[in-house]
Amino acid sequence: MIRIAAVGDVHLGEDARGRLRPALDKLGEHADVLLLAGDLTRHGTLDEARVAADEFADLPVPVVAVLGNHDHHSDVADDIAKLLEDQGIRVLEGTATTIDVDGQRLGVAGVKGFGGGFAGKCASRFGEREMKGFVDHTIDRADALRSALADIDADMRVALTHYSPIPETLRGEPPEIYAFLGCYQLGEAIDESEVDLAIHGHAHFGCEQGVTPGGVRVRNVAQPVIRSAFATYGLGE
Repeated sequence: MIRIAAVGDVHLGEDARGRLRPALDKLGEHADVLLLAGDLTRHGTLDEARVAADEFADLPVPVVAVLGNHDHHSDVADDIAKLLEDQGIRVLEGTATTIDVDGQRLGVAGVKGFGGGFAGKCASRFGEREMKGFVDHTIDRADALRSALADIDADMRVALTHYSPIPETLRGEPPEIYAFLGCYQLGEAIDESEVDLAIHGHAHFGCEQGVTPGGVRVRNVAQPVIRSAFATYGLGE
């Protein structure tokens, strides 16, 4: 069995330095890899990113991350990704990585994702240039996830996003904002690939568990939902 630890939406700043570290230092007792589902910072500043990098650096297991919308807020997402990478944290965006775990290969494909909504209640690529641009970004990020998943050669696959691929894990959020919390195109990309688990964050008032139409387990690991330093899930049980 491969043990996956995951958390998102930790929204770290200087006043939160060291908050998670006591639990993370013991991570190797509970997991083989840690996945970070975005929103590591509050406002996407480099000072906040340094706190996040320090918090998740030098852990006893590999750490893989995607960025979230908060991490993009100050328009230095590329610099944040490099800062995290310099601390040994693998940052994915339309890319994938493979990790060896006790003779098994775990593949993780990651993308931030975007909003757009879900079947019957979603944005369409019609009308103003701004609306078409919104939907184009949704489709582009889903296609990037699909491509990254196709590139994986591994025994097990995990899809890591910030935005949700299904509406079920958004239950508890106001329905009016579902379109800004995820999109069905991510779910389609996951169901078209051989994915064993999908991890996302972003929905602070959602629920933890859901399933794609194709039967893939989906877990919302936003910290306000899991209420711990991380949650753990087993693959190959």
